[in-house]
Amino acid sequence: MAADRAGVLAWIRRSAEAIHEQREILTELDREIGDGDHGTNMDRGFAAVMTKLPDVADADIGTILKTVGMTLVSTVGGASGPLYGTAFLRAGTALAGKQELTLADALAGLQAALDGVVARGHAERGEKTMVDAIAPAVDALKASVEHDDALRQALETAATAAEDGAKATIPMLAKKGRASYLGERSINHQDPGATSAALFFRAMVTGE
Repeated sequence: MAADRAGVLAWIRRSAEAIHEQREILTELDREIGDGDHGTNMDRGFAAVMTKLPDVADADIGTILKTVGMTLVSTVGGASGPLYGTAFLRAGTALAGKQELTLADALAGLQAALDGVVARGHAERGEKTMVDAIAPAVDALKASVEHDDALRQALETAATAAEDGAKATIPMLAKKGRASYLGERSINHQDPGATSAALFFRAMVTGE
């Protein structure tokens, strides 16, 4: 992801493409431990996002992210809409007025997104949710800021951390959401929300 407005727009487009391509996998994961509609809902939400992007093509990064968030809240069903919507809205607020991003800016935006998801979902690490993918990625970015890593290297490391975090949900017992109703039957299934979260981080470096 290039560290400017055009790069953020390209990232959102790649994210929409990734969600569309993986919608059946996300839905199948959700069918195993949830309502079976995560992929469908997210795909619908990002199709709506794509129609909004031309209207904010010349806006600052914060406005772009807020627009994504508001669109997801209004179009994505279930828990995913409010959670992802909050993530993008919080990131947009943290990056208000920005035309370009430093690595520290990217960290600030993603930390705000994580804090929003935690507050909205009342979730913590280890409870088999999207937090289990986002939090390790944010930790990786923090380390990259401390080491003064190049942006691409930092985002690659964060994407890998998110993917590892999503895989790490497989043996977890779900403690939040629909999956928690299954008790021990939720074990040995990868969380769909953590999986979609990892797609967003991978989209930051894919195609660059």
